[in-house]
Order: sequence, then C-alpha cells, then structure tokens
Amino acid sequence: MYVVACQFLIGVVFVAAVLGKATGYPAFVTSVGDLGLRPAAPIAALVLAGEIGVAGLVAVRPAVGLPLAALLLLAFAAAITRALRRGQAKPCRCFGRASAPLGRHHVWRNAFLIAVAALGALAATAAPGPVSPAAGVLAATAGLVAGGLIVMLDDLRFLFA
Repeated sequence: MYVVACQFLIGVVFVAAVLGKATGYPAFVTSVGDLGLRPAAPIAALVLAGEIGVAGLVAVRPAVGLPLAALLLLAFAAAITRALRRGQAKPCRCFGRASAPLGRHHVWRNAFLIAVAALGALAATAAPGPVSPAAGVLAATAGLVAGGLIVMLDDLRFLFA
C-alpha cells in the first residue's frame, strides 16, 4: 500500500513538472541558464527527458522508477543549493511558470521527496502482499493529495505568508 501512495505522490510531482516545463519551455531554458548551468538548452532538454522517463517508470516499474526519481531529485537539490550559495535566487521553474524565487524551502521540498522516493523504492523491492481495492484507493488518494500540495508549495507559502 505504501508503494502505491509513493507512486502517486512522486508521479503527480513529476507529471506536473513535465507539463509545466513543456508548456513554458523557453522560460524553463532561460531559468536553467539563470542558475549558471551551461549550456542551458541541452541541460533543459535532458532534465525534461529525465522527468518524462522517471514519471513513466514510477508508474509501471516502481522498483526502478522510484530510485531514479530520488537520484534526479538529489541532482535538483544540489543545483538549487549551488544557486542559493551563489546568490542566484531566480524564479523557480520547477513546475513551469512559477515566479517565486528559489529558496531553502525548495531544497527541503526535494529532501522530503527524496525520502518518499527512497522509502517507496525500499518498499517496492520487499515482498509485496496483495493490496485490497479499498486500501489501494486510499493510498492513491493520499498520494494524489500530498503530491498536489507539494506542487502548490509556492502558492501555499504565498497564501499563508
């Protein structure tokens, strides 16, 4: 049941990231360059391709997709930390068109997602038992809600600030 919740949570985050970046791709490429990552266009394309691959693998092969998600999120956290240390608090284009500048909360968000993906990967490699339909629906719903809240983190921080 935990694997299902992790699949939906991580899946929602990656699908939202892919959709946001794909619909605002020129702004995403610019934000990659603003973070000091060069050459920006190939790196942006690689990030988008990686996110698409991870989203698919998390859905169909969680024992493979969740560890890859954790590694990709670790790379994102490292890039954000590097940018913050250099004083490059540009807008986060993590989910496309957001205008909130990068902050420590983005690193913490990624650390949380890394933990979820890692624990989900461990659970996916364990001998899984059958999941009842009711438990599966509950786990999927919890993952969807949590993933949606994570995607909306910048908006929620603005709302409650």
